[in-house]
Amino acid sequence: MPLDNPVGSRLETRLRRETQGEVLFDAFSRGRYATDASIYQIEPLGVVVPKSREDAATAIAIAREEGVPVLPRGGGTSQCGQTVARALVIDCSKHLDRVVSVDVAERRARVEPGVVLDRLNRLLRKDRLFFPVDPSTASRATIGGMTANNSCGSRSLRYGNMVHNVRGIDALLADGTAAWFAEVPGNFPASSNEEAMPERYRDLVRDMRTLHRREAEEIEQRFPRVLRRVGGYNIDSIDEAGHNMARLLVGSEGTLAFFNEIELDLQPIPVHRVLGICHFPSFYGAMAATRRIVDLGPCAVELVDRTMIELSRDIPMFRAVVDRFVQGEPAAVLLTEFSGDDPSENVRRLKALVELMGDLGFPGGVVEAVEPAFQQAVWEVRAQGLNIMMSMKGDGKPISFLEDCAVRLEDLADYTDRLTRIFEKHGTYGTWYAHASVGCLHVRPVLNVKHELEVRKMRAIAEEAFAMVREYKGSHSGEHGDGLVRSEFHEAMFGARIVRAFEEVKDAFDPEGLFNPGKIVRAPKMDDRSLFRFKPDYRPLPVDTALDWSEWGGFATAVEMCNNNGACRTRDGGVMCPSFRATSDEQHLTRGRANTLRLALSGQLGPDALVSDDMRETMTLCISCKGCKRECPTGVDMARMKIEFLHHYRQRHGLSPRDRLIAYLPRYAVYASRVAPLLNLRNRIPSLAWLGERLFALSASRKLPEWASRPYRGRLSGAGREVVLLIDTFNRYFEPGNAHAAERVLARAGYRVLTADPPSGRPLCCGRTFLAAGLVDEARHEAKRMLDALAPHVAAGTPIVGLEPSCLLTLRDEFAVILPGPATKALAERAQLLEEFVDSERRASRFELTLTPMEGRTALLHGHCHQRAFAAVGAAVKALQLIPGLTVETFDSTCCGMAGSFGYEAEHDEMSLKIGELGVLPKMRSAPANTLLVACGTSCRHQIADVVGREARHLVRILDEASAAGA
Repeated sequence: MPLDNPVGSRLETRLRRETQGEVLFDAFSRGRYATDASIYQIEPLGVVVPKSREDAATAIAIAREEGVPVLPRGGGTSQCGQTVARALVIDCSKHLDRVVSVDVAERRARVEPGVVLDRLNRLLRKDRLFFPVDPSTASRATIGGMTANNSCGSRSLRYGNMVHNVRGIDALLADGTAAWFAEVPGNFPASSNEEAMPERYRDLVRDMRTLHRREAEEIEQRFPRVLRRVGGYNIDSIDEAGHNMARLLVGSEGTLAFFNEIELDLQPIPVHRVLGICHFPSFYGAMAATRRIVDLGPCAVELVDRTMIELSRDIPMFRAVVDRFVQGEPAAVLLTEFSGDDPSENVRRLKALVELMGDLGFPGGVVEAVEPAFQQAVWEVRAQGLNIMMSMKGDGKPISFLEDCAVRLEDLADYTDRLTRIFEKHGTYGTWYAHASVGCLHVRPVLNVKHELEVRKMRAIAEEAFAMVREYKGSHSGEHGDGLVRSEFHEAMFGARIVRAFEEVKDAFDPEGLFNPGKIVRAPKMDDRSLFRFKPDYRPLPVDTALDWSEWGGFATAVEMCNNNGACRTRDGGVMCPSFRATSDEQHLTRGRANTLRLALSGQLGPDALVSDDMRETMTLCISCKGCKRECPTGVDMARMKIEFLHHYRQRHGLSPRDRLIAYLPRYAVYASRVAPLLNLRNRIPSLAWLGERLFALSASRKLPEWASRPYRGRLSGAGREVVLLIDTFNRYFEPGNAHAAERVLARAGYRVLTADPPSGRPLCCGRTFLAAGLVDEARHEAKRMLDALAPHVAAGTPIVGLEPSCLLTLRDEFAVILPGPATKALAERAQLLEEFVDSERRASRFELTLTPMEGRTALLHGHCHQRAFAAVGAAVKALQLIPGLTVETFDSTCCGMAGSFGYEAEHDEMSLKIGELGVLPKMRSAPANTLLVACGTSCRHQIADVVGREARHLVRILDEASAAGA
């Protein structure tokens, strides 16, 4: 079902003419904003990305005049469909992200709606303050979205929900009235300064108090008495004696007003924290124990069930942490945190927890985490709970529709047990995690909502579960809001009279229904499949794939692994996603690319969308860093998906001269090196650089790698245990000194170094340059040559050692999907980066290298993106730490920006620098002059040299230098 836009061009034309923001009305852009982290997909009419609050106000006025609904949107991570609608989307996340003011003395902050929680808390840290509402999506959750959703988080037991922490909201009503929604006294005057308190706002205050006065008894009877009640509008907060009007806007899901600024209450950062991980052999036992644990006064008690434990152990970035904090095979663990200013008191309560677990029959059932770094690592696993659960392969997924129910702690064990029976009745099971401390568990039945029968199961489970929640006097909406999932059930939860009151609130604030229609009131059926991401007619188009996607069940299924939770929108820590960090554009984000691929593969963007120029533009800034391969908890590997896309695109459009020049480099390099001095004139004569840009679109402002007149030619050296030194094209023809250094280091360490080169013909190649151009067949040919040449060494168990991460790791990654089979798997098991080999041999007490001390020296190591994707940076650190006296420093940053040939491409030169300046380049630039700069990637070294003007060396050169005296 192709996306279409029946609305004429008038709305788009006016927005382009009257606002300064970005206006996106093409089908690809609208498709990227059609989904959030829910099961729904509704194509917006268009998207505007305002550059100021004035832009936003103008866009809303235009929409009102044109009769078009408006949907404010932050990070787009809603799990209930709050941020999808047939409306004009206003994306606040890119430009409306200022921290307006911070009052340290009063512990207040005022922010624009697009400010991300983690960024705010980093800013506040210097003053020992933080905003305490801590949803697991803190790395990308915007304050505007959290406010609209009435977010809660792990520590709501101590700090409450957003509604308890928002002091005031500067909001814009649908009719254009701007007002400060905040505390209003019971006796507010009949008239006052119109600017300070507009009459329209005063009318709303009076109307809301009249409503509350009329419905007070019904509210008292029908509203659940649990902390985690976020359903409907907060009409229970209205009080004749005085109330805060902002509380009506909190949790309103963008249906009542647009937020310009939000004022927050801040809290002091606890000086000390401890964490106890309580293990239970049965899930029921964990639920029954929760109330007793809460009596000890923790600030958080979070559930992690067996399913989440098992799935997280399958994810490389979490495996080591989980193995450390989980003992054996428990059915569930409860993460129990105590915090405060008195360390001894926290330790005392932790000991009380240990004693309680013994009393409950679980002696030795607590893993104590007192080290802050260990605690943080444990909490990161919990924070990624949703994504970990969604990493299940196949069409059946844990589906979000009743994951937010909240009940009293005394009912929690029985509630979860009965809910399990409901799942079993319908032939499925649920995944469980999150906020045990407040009786709000994120439980998701595993269903395949591509099928009508499974959707009917979803409806039946929802009705039975919500009826049980009402029986326990709980809330059917406990954290993630109402959206499209739960709004239709409000009448059963609150009664018809309260639902009419909710409608009265909506109509008083927004009489024309401008803001986010169909949420909270007058909602569609939650199982209306015309609103689903996987609609009844959803079918992936047949695609003859170049890569093997069988592990995922097909290319389309691999793309569908993206659940839109937005971990790729993280701006700090890790690698993912460099292009988004540089642009803040949904298009240039792992999630945005995955959504576009899914729409193209299912025909929703037209029959040829996969090979269109719009798709090329979607993929062009993916620099194949593989950050998502490791850091996306659901396993979306966009670098691999880009290879598949490029394969099909090149088949339709062919290669450009630059594509051909770079892709076939390994095949002509042997000839080019013979005229190295001539080729290197390009870097010395500006007119040649200019000509190169005209002919090959290689930036004239960049220096290309210098050809070596004497390329590396492998030879037999050393004595002892055999090792194959696999030298890549880049180190062979451009930096042969690295290859010679590796040869010397291995020989000095007691190894007999064998060459990987075939007896005749050109050297071996991993095919990386072909893959980067989408030439999978050519890469497959190179892989076959590699497998044939190395087969005797693999059979003999000889280690295969390489220097360049992007090349060597191709043997462990892409080879498996371009030439799958036992031979490829066997080669992958033998292939190691030099630093990995050094570290493994050192641990086996076989690596004996005499190294001259480097007392007082520091090595600053930048980890190549692919090193980080395969967790090899730690091995590089350990290899360098073999040098006595050398201090080794690393730093957390995204890509350097060069990314193979990306930084040399004329159209990407500026973007390459922008990405590099996010972290790597400033760090290298600021390092003291005597610091050894280390980078194992050839593109990283050239980026640093070209931009910073300093030499970064491969770590083998440092080891070679330190071992030379003992040779």
